[in-house]
Amino acid sequence: MQINSLPAENLEITIGYTFRNKDILKEALTHSSFSNEMKSKGVKAPCNERLEFLGDSILSIIVSNYLFDAYMDIQEGDLTKIRAAVVCEKALSKFAKQISLGEYISLGHGEAMSNGRERPSILADAFEALLAAIYLDAGESFEPVRTFLLPHIKDELDYIQNNGVFMDYKTALQQIVQQAEGEKLEYVLVEATGPDHNKMFSVEARLNSNVIGRGSAHSKREAEQIAAREALVLFGEK
Repeated sequence: MQINSLPAENLEITIGYTFRNKDILKEALTHSSFSNEMKSKGVKAPCNERLEFLGDSILSIIVSNYLFDAYMDIQEGDLTKIRAAVVCEKALSKFAKQISLGEYISLGHGEAMSNGRERPSILADAFEALLAAIYLDAGESFEPVRTFLLPHIKDELDYIQNNGVFMDYKTALQQIVQQAEGEKLEYVLVEATGPDHNKMFSVEARLNSNVIGRGSAHSKREAEQIAAREALVLFGEK
């Protein structure tokens, strides 16, 4: 196992928020690989997966509210695409790297040895968990989360607008499918190979049970995006 290499106090300074409950910050920074290793030694060390679940919703609410107020002339479909671009794994891992979040995460030995501190899925999940930890520590208040998060979101929006690079393939595919009534689009995990610290997920995009795209990546989210992109090619949209 490998405990975070930097003291959490440094992270508090970086994010501009001091935790009253240090345990919840510790939980947000604990990866499941570390938690499992500690469990095998009879030591309880909750991982950040529950906080990640909550943080995902908090992230969506804050970003949605901001986009709704800031882009009054943009319709729902485009707002959805923009939101997807700034809350995707790639963007979240980028935010995490900006605050050196990987250096604070407690990882299991195998995960640490396989460059887990740089893995986008781990960084993105920990970033969401951190948002939830701030929210709960502040008495279930969105304000300190918003104060910390929005500068990152605004910078990413500027980048997107300047480079015209936002594209959420799953959303684009869904919009095409919805044009025909009764069509069923789903993403099915067909294979997960490799060790826990370096799994490869294979996903199929299926329309009415017919395979229209396939994708493989080290996270299910990214594999689904790749499968959707392949499907868009099939539809002549890419």
